[in-house]
Amino acid sequence: MYQPNKIIVIGGNAAGPSAAAKAKRINPSAEVILFEAGEFISTGTCELPYLLAGDIENYEKIVFFTPDTFFKEKGVKVFTNSFVNFIDPKRKKIVVLSKITNTTNEFYYDKLILTAGSRANELPNLPFSVENVFSLKNVKDYLNIKNYISANEIKNILVVGSGYIGLEISDAFIKSGYNVTILEKEKLPMPSADEEIQHLIKGIIDKTNIKFLTGDDQLRFITSNNRFSQLKFEGRYIDFDMVVVAAGVSPNIMLAEEAKLKIGSSGGLIVDSKLKTSDPNIYAAGDIVEVKNFITKKNDYLPLATNAHSYGHIAGENAAGGNKIADPILLNAAFKFSNNYIAQVGLTLKQAEDISYNVRNVTAVADNKVKVMPNSAKVFGKIIFDRYTGLILGASFVGSEEVSGYADIIATMIQNNIPAKKLSKTNFNFTPPLSPFVNLLSILGRKIEENK
Repeated sequence: MYQPNKIIVIGGNAAGPSAAAKAKRINPSAEVILFEAGEFISTGTCELPYLLAGDIENYEKIVFFTPDTFFKEKGVKVFTNSFVNFIDPKRKKIVVLSKITNTTNEFYYDKLILTAGSRANELPNLPFSVENVFSLKNVKDYLNIKNYISANEIKNILVVGSGYIGLEISDAFIKSGYNVTILEKEKLPMPSADEEIQHLIKGIIDKTNIKFLTGDDQLRFITSNNRFSQLKFEGRYIDFDMVVVAAGVSPNIMLAEEAKLKIGSSGGLIVDSKLKTSDPNIYAAGDIVEVKNFITKKNDYLPLATNAHSYGHIAGENAAGGNKIADPILLNAAFKFSNNYIAQVGLTLKQAEDISYNVRNVTAVADNKVKVMPNSAKVFGKIIFDRYTGLILGASFVGSEEVSGYADIIATMIQNNIPAKKLSKTNFNFTPPLSPFVNLLSILGRKIEENK
């Protein structure tokens, strides 16, 4: 097995440290170096809204390694505040700008792993260069928000976007006592979800103190002296002290494009089943790449930390001389909003209908535990399936903590080609404090049987 002597990793969040550590384990004699443009490596990003809400006391708790501790424990050299501004694939070298010394240096590699992640989408008329306009993508963003709040009198906060990040951010600010308004260009929140889920989320918003604005083509963001101050909406001028833009993310492919690596239709870097790019000496993983969707068998963009971590391991192993195959990815994600949990697995109804004419779906509402037990509540479920094959294509749930388990059961069924009708024949666990006498999934299974 060929083992390279020098492996360079670009990017220090989820995929990068995973790739670097794995490469060093596979090939201990190799020199493995990781470059990160920011100040931190190996941080929790999904935890940021809970840090903002105060559920996590200190940002240092989600910084899992420093450069020193990573070198001591993993044997990988780490350079933070080091911006890679050029890749030369022909000479197999990179050019790195140190933000500390303002000097550039060249580093040569045998194998390179790109894990540059994604970047927060910026609104053209509300750029992040405005001093009170923020994203919440990394620890530095969190510190910028907290420092701005500490230095200014903040009361009214605008959140642009109502995907799961926007909802989590809004929830965090409401818990901290601020007046929060969500601005969404679509009519309902969570535009990527099925319509039932969107209506349920809108119902949850209506029960909170969060205001929800949508549907004005004439709105304007008003800034003066490099500060966002007002939103013109339906002819009214609404005052705000700051804004957080949560309008999604895009793969950070600038270096890849300049290196002439192949880019996919959704904007992510194309990799093969071993996570090799169009250059045989460059691998990639994380939010920068397109992955193969388990259900559609087509390339997709699914920027999730769990995917980044697992694919980082594979990229690191293969760059070090291994021969690991990256399995297709099934979306299985959940988030918390106002003491409710929303989970989605696989495809939405629209996505399923785009690949099959035989799509059916069933919905149900049930108790999450025996009704007389404390904290008993309703949980909503929807399952999308193919009428002829009987296989599940997707599912969504809104309820309490049980939705995570429901989502995992559905994910297991999808990935193991277990027919949807098996839900009606499954012996679900029952105990009054934890589960109902008749499980929601069993009810959905019976409805699937009736809709064959």
